[in-house]
Order: sequence, then structure tokens, then C-alpha cells
Amino acid sequence: MLLALRPAAAELLAPPQRLPLIAQTLQRFFSLVWATIVLLLLTGLAMLMAVGMKNAPAGWHAMLGIGLVMFALFGHLYFGPFRRLRQAVSAADWPEGGRRAGQIATLATVNLALGVLAIAAVFFLA
Repeated sequence: MLLALRPAAAELLAPPQRLPLIAQTLQRFFSLVWATIVLLLLTGLAMLMAVGMKNAPAGWHAMLGIGLVMFALFGHLYFGPFRRLRQAVSAADWPEGGRRAGQIATLATVNLALGVLAIAAVFFLA
């Protein structure tokens, strides 16, 4: 989304076409994200409980902590800027929609960086 669809849509489409496309794409994508969050929490906690929290490597604890921050950030993104993007698209308020799409891209980039840190934590804090 960040590296492929958004730049192409910005290059080829005007806001009245681009922003509804982005909102619809994100709606479908975020449905998958919610399912993935549940799956990650369940499998991650099961893995930690299997070895015991005290026995788990430091990297696992770091990944859990970073993951919880990522989940919270996604919740903010979904219930804040994404909700407002959908409202702006419904009202044909293209400047507001563009602002919210930009916020979503910024928050998604931060979450991507946190995801890389979480994976690195497992490798380097083993």
C-alpha cells in the first residue's frame, strides 16, 4: 500500500478518484490486519506461556512489548485517521481526506519501522 498503490494512485488519479480507492483498499486490508492481530496475539502468548515468561529470551519479551505498541498504534490509526478519512470521502471533502490519508501513511510507516525492530529484537536479543 505504502510503496505501490498510494504513489501510483497519487500520480494517476485526482483526489475524487484516488481517495475513495484508498479508503476502499484500506477497509479491505484493515479487515485482514484485525484478523492478523488476533492470530499474532494468540500464537505469541501461547509460545511465551509454553516456555514460561521467566524462561523466554529477552528478544521475545521485546517483540511482545513492541507488538503491543504496534497494536495500539494501529487501533489509533483505525479509529482516528481512518475513520475520518471515510467521513471525508463520504462528504467529498478532498483536502481533509488527503490530510487523513497522509496521517495514515505516516502512522503505517512508523508501524513498519516498529515491525522491523521487533524482528531484529528476536535475532539480536536471543
